[in-house]
Amino acid sequence: MVDEKEKNAPQLASSKPEPLVTIVALCHNHAPFLREALDSILAQTYPALEVFLVDNGSTDASPRILREYAAANPAWKLILHTQNLGLCAGFNQAFRQSRGAFLIDFATDDVLLPQRVAQQVAAFQRLPANYGVVYSDAELIDEQSRFMRHHFRRTAKGIQPRPASGDVFADVLARYFISTPTMMMRRATLDELGGYDETLYYEDFDFWVRAARNWHFYFLDEVTTRKRKHPQAMSRTAYLPSDPHLDSTIQTCHKALDLCKKPKEVAALAVRLRWEMRQTVRWGNHTHALAFYALLRQTNKAHLLDWLLAGWSRLRR
Repeated sequence: MVDEKEKNAPQLASSKPEPLVTIVALCHNHAPFLREALDSILAQTYPALEVFLVDNGSTDASPRILREYAAANPAWKLILHTQNLGLCAGFNQAFRQSRGAFLIDFATDDVLLPQRVAQQVAAFQRLPANYGVVYSDAELIDEQSRFMRHHFRRTAKGIQPRPASGDVFADVLARYFISTPTMMMRRATLDELGGYDETLYYEDFDFWVRAARNWHFYFLDEVTTRKRKHPQAMSRTAYLPSDPHLDSTIQTCHKALDLCKKPKEVAALAVRLRWEMRQTVRWGNHTHALAFYALLRQTNKAHLLDWLLAGWSRLRR
């Protein structure tokens, strides 16, 4: 027979404490979208959050709004930079101060859906410890927060083709498919990499390549994020000679070639290099086209058309 005191005693929770998740909210002139972004952090159903508000030298009303939210949420940490340090350094400064077992790199013109953190933590807890990234689908929205489309093509049979999970190293070499804002990263993965490479202009391709070498990725078939598309970001000017992304892409491709271990991985990198080369030729950026061709030759996968385009670039440079 159960003793009455024992029956009425509070029961100890049998489950482990929820792992801490760090959200690094990076802002640069996002004032028109900032409140919606920060409210989406407050709307998360997952309770164990550590939040860093990082302003990268904004010249609009963003610092004032960030101060307002930091004052209303004293546990949130506020970092205001007087200059734009860039995405990689801005994230790393917060990452190195953070304590979360998992991290989200959150651009404050995007929006987190309320179940985002809870869904991704639950996915990580079901996965083996060698999974370093959980990513998902996203809604693409315009500057008025109106739905445009999903990141992945959805059909009556689900997402087609199915995004890669597991060992995705060759996949990330060959093509772009991950929606960067949807990623949750394991801290151990970022620790192993030393955070983002601060010599680069942008972070995602390099992170995917270096992380996927030793860690598995998992696709969670949920829409967790609303990613904002801006008109200037949608313009087709990414391969002009003035584009600052290209040097970072070439630097990452050099790293990728050094990391390749299997013929299929080298072949996947050649697919990427050929595509990048042809885009730069198309936009008249012959200097970068020749840099991509030099890397393509190192894969021993260059085709006759690649050689002809390289010759054209030498003449036009």
